[in-house]
Amino acid sequence: MTGRDVFEYALVRVVPRMERGECFNAGVIVYCRARSYVAARTHLDEAKLLALDPGADVTGVRAALRGVEGVCSGGERAGQAAGDDAGRRFRWLIAPRSTVVQPGPVHTGLTADPEAEVERLLDLLVR
Repeated sequence: MTGRDVFEYALVRVVPRMERGECFNAGVIVYCRARSYVAARTHLDEAKLLALDPGADVTGVRAALRGVEGVCSGGERAGQAAGDDAGRRFRWLIAPRSTVVQPGPVHTGLTADPEAEVERLLDLLVR
């Protein structure tokens, strides 16, 4: 396949202390409507988390990040979103929320390979 399709992506941010507003990138969610594709990859920099909040719940943050990946995967891991299509799961994940793990703004691009795009963006913007 040589054509490129529009995709949307959002960073997954960790905001250890809401009152301070400091955050860092811990993942990326990619959605490509033309291919009914949605996926998330995460990477938690534990040292960064603890530098911003020495009392942070590392286990809880990791669980929340796994939850984002699970919703994207669909099936049993998606919980109540299991029956939703890829677009609906993406929109649910990018909805603003006031939690330690939250989505950033949505951006767009063109890709011939959404799965490779997830890894590229994770390496570029998170790791």
